[in-house]
Amino acid sequence: MDRNRLALAAVAAVLALPLVTAAQHARPAPYGDRLTVLPAAPARSAVRVRGAAVEAYDPRSGARSWTYRRDGRRPLAVRTAPGHAFALWSDGMVTDTARVLSVDAVRWHRAVPGLAGWLAGRPGRAADVLQQLAPAGMLAVVTPERIAAYRTADGDLRWTLPARRECAFDPGRVARVAGVLIVAQPCRDRDAWTQELVAVDTLGRIAPGRTPLGNELPARVGAARGV
Repeated sequence: MDRNRLALAAVAAVLALPLVTAAQHARPAPYGDRLTVLPAAPARSAVRVRGAAVEAYDPRSGARSWTYRRDGRRPLAVRTAPGHAFALWSDGMVTDTARVLSVDAVRWHRAVPGLAGWLAGRPGRAADVLQQLAPAGMLAVVTPERIAAYRTADGDLRWTLPARRECAFDPGRVARVAGVLIVAQPCRDRDAWTQELVAVDTLGRIAPGRTPLGNELPARVGAARGV
């Protein structure tokens, strides 16, 4: 009797395998991602928004190396850094498509609070939201309410800077001076002109006596122990 039960259980397990496999293939991609990597990747590539996709292509021949879409979303802006392509989407999501060990993949996604509503109906606002911070390795996302900085290697949120009360950051009015990002922060109180410009770098707002945290990747346990 026990042998019959074991045999029936084994048969049921075998019959269930195709159903499990089918369910795994039918599972939707996270965040609606659709990354298509083409076999003949060009030696040199640039990145652009084209229709509903972000694509990497050879600027001389036009040959594409990959295209990236998200179901029901549109890319509004891209910014590149060595080995990375950052994209801002219509739902307020920021993504990083990066090359790791010669393989292109979507490394991380970060949803920015309030950004989708601010962008709705006015995609031109997205042009300067993404700002690379010098030295390389950090990406700033500038919105009216706050500036948030993410480590490009893993998307870790390193610091945020909220706008001053009665003020709002303006992503369309930024400047760079010796590696420092200067962002306009218009305020209702026009007399307080000294508060209408904010300077930040990879470690946050530049201010006298600041003691910011570092942004390096956590050290390996073995390295920390001196192994």
